[in-house]
Amino acid sequence: MTAALVRGQNHPLPHTRLEIRVSAGVPVMAGATLGDEDGRVRGAEWVAHPGSPALPGLEVSRQVAADHRLAVDLDALPAGVHRLTVLLALPVGAGGPDRFGAVAAPFVSVTGLDGTGIAGYTVTGLSTESAVVALELYRRHEAWKVRAVGQGYAAGLAAMLADQGLDPAADLAHAIQEAVASGLNRAVAAPPPRTAEGDRVRHGAPPAAPGPAAGPAATAGTQGGPAPLGRQAPPPAAPRPSGPPPSGPPLPGGPIDYTHPRRVAAPPAASLSPTRPAPTQPAPPVAGDASGWTMEERLYNQVWGMFEDLARTTAAYRSAVDFAESRMEQELDRVLSDPRSRIGAGGDAARAAARAKRDELTDRAREALDRDLAQLTAEAEVVEPALPAAFAGWDNPVWHAYRVPTEAPMAMRLGDLHLPESPDLRIPMLMRLPLERGLWVDSGRSGSEAAADMDEAGLRRLAMDTAVSLAARLVAVHPAGDYTVHVIDPAGSAAGSLAPLVESGVLAERPAAGAGGVASVLDRLTQRVDLVQMAVRGGAADSLPPDLDTSEQLLIVHDFPHGFDDRAVTRLRYLADEGPAVGVHLLMVADREDCRAYGPVLDPLWRSLLRVTPVPDDHLADPWVGHAWTYEPSRVPEGSGVLRGVLSRVAAARPHRRL
Repeated sequence: MTAALVRGQNHPLPHTRLEIRVSAGVPVMAGATLGDEDGRVRGAEWVAHPGSPALPGLEVSRQVAADHRLAVDLDALPAGVHRLTVLLALPVGAGGPDRFGAVAAPFVSVTGLDGTGIAGYTVTGLSTESAVVALELYRRHEAWKVRAVGQGYAAGLAAMLADQGLDPAADLAHAIQEAVASGLNRAVAAPPPRTAEGDRVRHGAPPAAPGPAAGPAATAGTQGGPAPLGRQAPPPAAPRPSGPPPSGPPLPGGPIDYTHPRRVAAPPAASLSPTRPAPTQPAPPVAGDASGWTMEERLYNQVWGMFEDLARTTAAYRSAVDFAESRMEQELDRVLSDPRSRIGAGGDAARAAARAKRDELTDRAREALDRDLAQLTAEAEVVEPALPAAFAGWDNPVWHAYRVPTEAPMAMRLGDLHLPESPDLRIPMLMRLPLERGLWVDSGRSGSEAAADMDEAGLRRLAMDTAVSLAARLVAVHPAGDYTVHVIDPAGSAAGSLAPLVESGVLAERPAAGAGGVASVLDRLTQRVDLVQMAVRGGAADSLPPDLDTSEQLLIVHDFPHGFDDRAVTRLRYLADEGPAVGVHLLMVADREDCRAYGPVLDPLWRSLLRVTPVPDDHLADPWVGHAWTYEPSRVPEGSGVLRGVLSRVAAARPHRRL
């Protein structure tokens, strides 16, 4: 039974190979420090964090996430370590909450590798703190124990590290936050709550009550063994970052629940036995089987629910496989430690039995995963054809019946995501609109194996084709005239890729070439940002010049930084930082290696943009468990005229506008 700890309470640890699980409800950084007998951390080499995630006997997550798993082997820790401290910190400058008092109380638990709960602690009583010491594992007389700490620091990560004896703590805290910021650039942001008239809010599931019920026994569907599908059950100790509200009748004045009443969740594989019948098959999936006021919103929530389900069921499978491997290693260690069984028929039989048990556990985990994948695949096959144009791939028949919309969509498809365990199951990657950050199509060859296998010219051309496809989709899914598109092509080398935009008449003007063209476009867009900002801050939006184009502005920049001087680079950074808030957005095509001469000056620019690639690349992370997902852009089918046809209709419906 899991021990529910309160602050200051300790509990013995029966194993030395453990998992520490964190459920925070919002993205947090999870790290750990190693301390000597006096609790002092000897240096940065004894701190595990996203920038340095692995130490002997300890491994932490590489990016911020709402859920974390830290792997601990107490026997493998460096000599002299007597204490392992688990740290949580909110990311700085990420636009999220800046204090733990504004979010649900984090829940931290210690489990065996098989998911058996040992101790859990809900970190309550936090207010202005942005960093907290959650737990510590410490050694007393050769026995290890866990203690609930819950010590928060309003001054943040630097103050917490300084309190553990690190000097200089501020430098290490800065390096950690830089690593966190780099990881955030990889993360697919969870959809925020959407509010409008009539309480149009998508609520997450309620948190589990603290105590034993919130421990690993209550987390089987999200962090323990193979997870059952279905989105009615709440996750442990924190609201689900996205997805439908809890099922049940609608409350007066509250949100309406559209959850399909026949959805059936299969029980976890651990609950099956030879004498227990197989689970009831779930009802056929239904498109729009999620909460929402419109079909578009319901489909959006359903796609995000599928995304989360695939992330969590894969995490459960990987955890089960890791447990099977660890158990086999332990059994083999016992065989090898006894000279009498090390050799001979007895030793061979013991080794064969250990491997057979490993294979059995792995096969059971795979069976549970395959069952969940089959349900998700069936759901995807129903959902994909029902998606509106903004969510659909270019090969979807919905584009052949395209009509210029009269309302802006709530999101737009950037491509597809998949995991190595299920490469054929693709999840649409949907980005909320209006855009809150720009996009960067990476034309470099160092990002992935697929990019490295291509020739440089071909990769750059493919990157620009991807940018044009994204720009065309953004314009097409908005009402006529909502977006004005500008292009900077300093050398004029992207004429072939830009042909659909140029020939259709969608562009506001011909692509700008040369240093003079670059400066002219940037100056006008910078002036527009300044004017709109002053009008908004002064409460005088109606005083803008009558000839100012009030539509959203999209700037496509090809082959950056060629054609850019220092002044142009400064203006581009300004547009990246200040533009999205007033309707000016960047879509950059660039190879970061081409910008090495600028050094760290451009680091904020790259962090402000969401990186996508023209070829498959596993650089994006989900917001729940932090898997590395392979992203693939949504491509126009070879030989298809759908893109030109859509753009011609957009141009025909587009009123004449001036910047």
